[in-house]
Amino acid sequence: MDIVISPTSDDPIYQQIFDQVSAQIIKGQLPSGFCLPPIRTIAKELRISVITIKRAWEELERAGFIYTMVGKGCFVALLSTETLQGKRSLLANEKLSKDIEYYKSLGLTLAEIVALVKRNFEG
Repeated sequence: MDIVISPTSDDPIYQQIFDQVSAQIIKGQLPSGFCLPPIRTIAKELRISVITIKRAWEELERAGFIYTMVGKGCFVALLSTETLQGKRSLLANEKLSKDIEYYKSLGLTLAEIVALVKRNFEG
């Protein structure tokens, strides 16, 4: 499991962790049944609060990516390929909707937004 925190990101740290772990689950890098490291271990490695990791884990559990077994830890949920694709689309649509609203507030046209996306995607 690989998590990189960006201190310059506009996203809160728990959201950065949620985004990265959920992406790793969706891409199959963290398989079903994988036991996530203990919250305290991750907090120590990333040098952040245990509360922040706990919040990220709660969000991952609420979204159905992980589950907790009391006394044993947190594990990646058993998710079908179809379910993973659905979660992938949902997360992408949520983020894209927020971004598009921001671009609209800047006065960008659809063509300008599409051009920006193409440039950033390709390069």
